[in-house]
Amino acid sequence: MFGKRTNITPGTPPATLKPAASPAAPAPEVRREEAKPAAASAPLAAMRKSTPPPVQASPQRSDQYYQTKSMIFGAMIESIDLSQLAKLDSASARDELRDVITEILALKNVAMSISEQEDMLDDICNDVLGFGPLEPLLARDDIADIMVNGADRTFIEVAGKIQLTNIRFRDNAQLMNICQRIVSQVGRRVDESSPICDARLLDGSRVNVIAPPLAIDGAALTIRKFKKDKLTLEQLTKFGSISPEGAEVLKIIGRVRCNTVISGGTGSGKTTLLNCLTRYIDEDERIITCEDAAELQLQQAHVVRLETRPPNLEGQGAITMRDLVKNCLRMRPERIIVGEVRGPEVFDLLQAMNTGHDGSMGTIHANSPRECLARMEAMIAMGGYSLPPKTVREMITSSVDIIVQAQRLRDGSRRITHITEVMGMEGDVIVTQDLFVFDIQGEDANGRVLGKHKSTGIGRPRMWERARYYGDDKRLAAALDAAEVRDERVA
Repeated sequence: MFGKRTNITPGTPPATLKPAASPAAPAPEVRREEAKPAAASAPLAAMRKSTPPPVQASPQRSDQYYQTKSMIFGAMIESIDLSQLAKLDSASARDELRDVITEILALKNVAMSISEQEDMLDDICNDVLGFGPLEPLLARDDIADIMVNGADRTFIEVAGKIQLTNIRFRDNAQLMNICQRIVSQVGRRVDESSPICDARLLDGSRVNVIAPPLAIDGAALTIRKFKKDKLTLEQLTKFGSISPEGAEVLKIIGRVRCNTVISGGTGSGKTTLLNCLTRYIDEDERIITCEDAAELQLQQAHVVRLETRPPNLEGQGAITMRDLVKNCLRMRPERIIVGEVRGPEVFDLLQAMNTGHDGSMGTIHANSPRECLARMEAMIAMGGYSLPPKTVREMITSSVDIIVQAQRLRDGSRRITHITEVMGMEGDVIVTQDLFVFDIQGEDANGRVLGKHKSTGIGRPRMWERARYYGDDKRLAAALDAAEVRDERVA
């Protein structure tokens, strides 16, 4: 502890205090920590009237609260030495700030309840040491996405539905400061000269920032959060995302080294599902992951994580996903996992799948297994390869074994809608067969989509020989038989 601050109470000035500050000097006038949002235009005001009431992500604050907070914040900044505070660990620095703020509140005779004092202590500590108004949202494990549209509009996604919160920033300058603080943790920057940035938080959550002048109404910050307790296939089964028999088949797919592509739209749960599948990789396999922003969290001991790098201000030094995938082949991988395939790197990944790196995985944005195959063809063409369409399709069919389709339904729930095998070619057409599909049957009184996962009755899938090679053929047969029995009972 640093003890009393000399600019608050008499005594010897400790290391973290600014010695020039006078004990009797009043706190300088500072701009308000939180400014009242400007009045909206008539069309915007009309639009806001039609929106649902804000979610109480934190208690609703009065203007008097923000005025008092600004006064306390200004006095605190004048009382401490931030350079000394930066040398402390997070817990110690937070304790020091709480001591200073408590003394300021006592000296200025601020009339506040105990709960309001605690809220102010937390708010100011978050502004100085954390991510400001975002801290309450980041602490909640039920939030999937945080979307900040300028200083006074923050939305969250909970249970698949987007909701408006009462979170607000002082102004766009504070919002940009928070964005800079986030991206600087991974050695990136965002400003007018480099207004677009992908980064990640320390817990692996994915962050995208687009700043003015590209974002007209202030910086737009999007955070894709990941649960602290990683989801498993068992939990997805409880949520109804997949049937127990389908989950057992996915476990076998992950273990017997099927080359797997997870397909789905934005927010459909592709990365979560990829994390679930990787749990069933054997511990003795060497895994290399390639991602734009490192968010996969594999549990195995032998994992090498690689991340792309954007170009610098001169446009030089970029390391693309394709560069990483090419380099993987020189690192003696047994499995290559690509967080998201979105360009010409699909060609290198398919080659890796077809040259001894069985069990490689990746995700692709597509709305169906058939569209996933078409997108892979298109991405290969984007790479400038002048290959006949039939040759490209033969490469795909010889490389990809399984396509798992994820989808977010209109009620916000996420379902695995297809487990599909890639069989081969008939003429110029890629042949596939579904092992499991999700059949939508309607909706209940609350608007929740009703449906069931059904087996298509395939008794001996193409992956049978691979499962037998790894000794899992009996498990696979039992799962497929159980699925057929379930379908008969339901019928």
